[in-house]
Amino acid sequence: MKITLADGTTRSYDQPLAAAQIVAEMATDPATTPVAVKIDGRLSDLDATIDRDCHLSVVRRPAPGAAPSSGQEQADALWLLRHSTAHVMAEAVCQLWPQAQLAYGPPLENGFYYDISLPTPIRAEDFARIEREMTRIIAEDRPLTRYDLPEVQAMAKLEREGNKYKIDNARRALADKAATLSWYITGPAGSDCWEDLCVGPHLPSTGLIGACKVMSVAASHWHGDVHSDRFQRVYGTAFFHQADLDAHLERLEEARHRDHRLVGQKLELFAIDEQVGQGLVLWKPRGAVVRQQLQDFILDHLQRQGYEQVFTPHIGRLELYKTSGHYPYYQQSQYPPLISAEQIDTLAGEGASCGELANRMRSGEIDGYLLKPMNCPHHIRIYASQKRSYRDLPVRLAEFGTVYRWEQSGELGGLIRVRGFTQDDAHLFCTEEQLGTELAGCLELVRIIFKTLRMTDYRVRVGLRDAEQSKYVGEPAHWEKAERACREAAETLGVPFSLEPGEAAFYGPKIDFVVQDVLLRQWQLGTVQVDYNLPERFDLSYVGSDNRPHRPVMIHRAPFGSMERFIGVLIEHFGGAFPLWLAPEQVRVMPVSDKFVAYGQTVLARLKQGALRATLDESNERLGAKIKVGQDLKVPYMLIVGARDQKAGTVSVRCLKRGDLGAAPVDAFVDLVGRERDSFGQTQVAL
Repeated sequence: MKITLADGTTRSYDQPLAAAQIVAEMATDPATTPVAVKIDGRLSDLDATIDRDCHLSVVRRPAPGAAPSSGQEQADALWLLRHSTAHVMAEAVCQLWPQAQLAYGPPLENGFYYDISLPTPIRAEDFARIEREMTRIIAEDRPLTRYDLPEVQAMAKLEREGNKYKIDNARRALADKAATLSWYITGPAGSDCWEDLCVGPHLPSTGLIGACKVMSVAASHWHGDVHSDRFQRVYGTAFFHQADLDAHLERLEEARHRDHRLVGQKLELFAIDEQVGQGLVLWKPRGAVVRQQLQDFILDHLQRQGYEQVFTPHIGRLELYKTSGHYPYYQQSQYPPLISAEQIDTLAGEGASCGELANRMRSGEIDGYLLKPMNCPHHIRIYASQKRSYRDLPVRLAEFGTVYRWEQSGELGGLIRVRGFTQDDAHLFCTEEQLGTELAGCLELVRIIFKTLRMTDYRVRVGLRDAEQSKYVGEPAHWEKAERACREAAETLGVPFSLEPGEAAFYGPKIDFVVQDVLLRQWQLGTVQVDYNLPERFDLSYVGSDNRPHRPVMIHRAPFGSMERFIGVLIEHFGGAFPLWLAPEQVRVMPVSDKFVAYGQTVLARLKQGALRATLDESNERLGAKIKVGQDLKVPYMLIVGARDQKAGTVSVRCLKRGDLGAAPVDAFVDLVGRERDSFGQTQVAL
């Protein structure tokens, strides 16, 4: 059999062997430790048997302070680490509470959890006990050993043990065509050490777990059903090195200080009011400024690129969304259809019960209206409202359109997850020949936004169709052309991008931008999608140069995505200290006493004449208290005015980020700050 390694070289073997034997033959950095392999792209244990031709790559534990050879290798290594640490934590919990029954314990992006059925509540004060037990298991450096059992033997074993959650997990795995069931022993093969039903893979041994911590405990339910068994979900995290864990905990602490829900309230940006409804945002005047500045910024670029702005209603006929496929495809995340009082009376007169009425509304049997979940069907109807020629294309329609989605209350969170949000949405209708150029324009817009907002650390993922899934609509030939266009567009960006089958929208492939903020958290912001299918479903056309009808191609694009979510991320990225051009209040004038309020008003008038968002603090507070209020509100520039300033026609400038900058003539300050604002922070005040 032939083994192709990651560097392209090959090795031939006459008989099956463990992956670890091949890895041992390879030259590796002695500072790193192999912890797993990928066989044809699938993560596997280091001692997995290889018995066929395949591609093989090695996943390594990085040396302290060393960068991983690739982002994917780092993700794979951390996945293994956290999966294994979840087992160690589960064993520790079972040692401390023998009556505990385990359900499920997956790794997460930043840690792991285990759902546990236990009548005794696990509290924060128990975390240290759990961690001590975990430290003992890790220090023993026990191997994590796999063994497999055939179905009959495996199920008999689980029935004897009597954990109904593991029995259910096993049945699901077998229903998914698993040939055998596997366990991992935290110890040598055949030992009586602790074990857990698990598909793996895992680290070779517990001693490779460098640092771990129990983080929190929350309530959960079996299969997410609130009417089913209740669990305690214990969360933890793990890293290969203590320094990495320490840095992670520092970032979490900083994230708490930057939490947009707290910062947004402190800066008086927005409110979410129970009487209005959960997940519905009330933008206060200061927050409205930030939102409007973002909209004005992108509108300038839209006009430059030839977009036309449109406005569409907040509801539409149910039939519209049936044609597009959004109903019933996204039915679970949509509000129920709206029907008239007359329809309700008629149906009630026909003897329909409330339950029957609800079911008929959900199924779409009753013609009604729907709170708009997407803007694209409305833009499609604008395109279709008049005859189009190839000379008219591309047609670029843009809207800050508010849409509504039904999110579960437990999933709502500040601005990040809401029930009503506004998208900086646009839909482009073009010929196939224009597709590449139009995609390039969409990607240029996203890059301008990220550069201006100093969010330059990002990657790109191309969501493709998974041929094994049935959710996708349209002709395979159209998908192939759309996916090729997305791949070619992504290649022009000059940043890493990944191809991710199964992540396409139901109507077409997409290019998503994943941004890393100052706390190293990743956010999906901005998307561009290529769509051959909705023009087909709505029978869109244009008259070509041959005087015959042709089908346009459609591009969906939203550089900000949700304005609410984007601003929530910005608040945390900047810690509320927005760049000058975005700041709700750019300058605050602070007289040192009442005697200089009149001069302060003169300064304020000059600032407003320069189109700066400025205020005057006329309170009776001491200067120190005024400065503290300005700092708490993250005002970029505070101008202190007293006798010397009044006499000289100057202001004493204090910068939020750079401290005292000295005195400057009022006109000079206005000119310099205006330049900083207009350059989007590329030029800063230098007195």
